[in-house]
Amino acid sequence: MEYAFVIEPQNYQLFENDEEQVEKCQEWGLLSGKASKTKTFYYKGHGLNIVCSVVGFVDKMTAVIQLGNDQLHCIHPSYLKEMQAASYGAKHAAGVEADETSEETANNETEAVEAQNVENGTNVSSNSAATGESDTGSAKTVEEMLADAGFAIDSVESAAAIPEAVEETANSSDNDKAEQAEEKPKSKAKKEKAPKLELPEDKVKMIATVKEFTTVPNHFSDNDDEVVIYEAVSITEQGTLVGEAWSSHSATLKKQELEVGDVITFEAKIVAKKLTKHPVPYKINNPAKIKKEEA
Repeated sequence: MEYAFVIEPQNYQLFENDEEQVEKCQEWGLLSGKASKTKTFYYKGHGLNIVCSVVGFVDKMTAVIQLGNDQLHCIHPSYLKEMQAASYGAKHAAGVEADETSEETANNETEAVEAQNVENGTNVSSNSAATGESDTGSAKTVEEMLADAGFAIDSVESAAAIPEAVEETANSSDNDKAEQAEEKPKSKAKKEKAPKLELPEDKVKMIATVKEFTTVPNHFSDNDDEVVIYEAVSITEQGTLVGEAWSSHSATLKKQELEVGDVITFEAKIVAKKLTKHPVPYKINNPAKIKKEEA
């Protein structure tokens, strides 16, 4: 899924390492001065609430973030900082306030593009106008969708089903009652949702089994990135089962000469980041203290 509101950077600089990323985020106020590593950031504009990564910058006032679908997007650092507040977006429940917030989102992000265009000597007016129209149009569509869904789809469907259920109960035969009895477990199962996995922000001890070695495209390099896919991933300190996760096949991992089926323990940070073209939802960052478990 591609987001129509995205403002793709033209000329930008990717962070060369984690230290540069932390330093820049501290400069923008996204991290505290004592932070030694980055944290999980969230993009909450246009009715969304998704994990994003700060991957680079256009200039001092324009950050470049990567959304969950790998799209790159320009944003003002102060605006991204506001999105990290737990209370951010609460006023979106009211239609009028939601429209005002969407307009503010479009204006702030358009300013980021204008700053980039000025830096590159491009036509600010034409690009800003085009961007503004695109963002506004997209925001309206999102708000309409939110308005439709904001009254709880499940409640609407339940209300619509009430008169039908009453009529069927009054006039149904024994066969109708039997069919309704069969449908009840399905309805109950539909309402049950798996609890959301809460990931720790710091490094934790983990155990995992090597499932597969593969590669994924890297749009910024001529070579594909080598990655490792794990299964039966667990956070040992919490006893939390994560399931499947992935990591870069770094030089540190290559020294271990891992094979499919190997069980390893390590310390690392785990974040919600989907692997490109694979249904693996979590990424393991910089695994250290790696040990192979004996079979």
